[in-house]
Amino acid sequence: MSIVEHHIDLAAPRISEAGVADYVALLNPRVMSLVVFTALVGLVIAPGHVHPVLAFTSILCIAVGAGASGALNMWYEGDIDAKMSRTANRPIPRGRVTEPEALAFGMTLAFFSVMTLGILVNWYAGGLLAFTIFFYVVVYTMLLKRWTAQNIVIGGAAGALPPVVAWVAATGSLSVEPILLFLVIFFWTPPHFWALALFRNDDYARAGVPMLPVVAGPDATRLQILLYTIVLVAIAFAPWPLGYFDAVYGIASLLLGGGMLVLAVNVYRLREGVEASRATKKLFAFSILYLFALFATLLLEVVVRAIAPLIW
Repeated sequence: MSIVEHHIDLAAPRISEAGVADYVALLNPRVMSLVVFTALVGLVIAPGHVHPVLAFTSILCIAVGAGASGALNMWYEGDIDAKMSRTANRPIPRGRVTEPEALAFGMTLAFFSVMTLGILVNWYAGGLLAFTIFFYVVVYTMLLKRWTAQNIVIGGAAGALPPVVAWVAATGSLSVEPILLFLVIFFWTPPHFWALALFRNDDYARAGVPMLPVVAGPDATRLQILLYTIVLVAIAFAPWPLGYFDAVYGIASLLLGGGMLVLAVNVYRLREGVEASRATKKLFAFSILYLFALFATLLLEVVVRAIAPLIW
């Protein structure tokens, strides 16, 4: 092969090896599913009637916006993901998707999700979705995650906004109820992710991410998990005595909160060996069930209120 031919080959455009599954992985579907569910709850419990087409459009736009956030997060954190065993198989570290492809994909999804929600539903909701994407990608991913151990605490606001966006899409205004849902997710986020960080501590240290266990140590993290869990349980229970949610929710929040507290105490108490690792993994797994079940209870209340007049 001549030198000229060699240079021609190097200049040839790269043919993407990415498949549909790779682009789906960029959306971070596990996180997206929880976002969609909490948004659905925010939409369903909102007062008034929402046309089914507008309701579907709202949830779809929030889901696509969440996927855009995931893609842009992976675009920016390709170097970190390659160093962590938990994320090394994502499309960018594996070389299936290039960073420019992920950037273009994420920006396109972000633009169309915001514009569609604004045009077809209302611009208040569209603007709030745009702020959510901006906060997650710019404030959390670019500014906070690599620079402060409080990254999860502050950045958790982005993950707590979807039910608020859905409520605003349904009503065009804010109210106490979506703010309460926001607070539940906001205070749920630190114990959930710090439990993960405890048993993935080596991953974060290797990648140079200043998660709390890396910066402050495991014991300080265990204390923070316990304190945030106490606040979470109190905030999650408060809507019942305040009269915003019904008794079914109140009882469920007590039972689920009791489980979270027991597991958080175990994480604080058990600090070495296999038992400590098992305790953090149990808390991490239960925290997902906790949030899902708590929000599912609100859906159940709506169903009960709808069918009760038919039964009695």
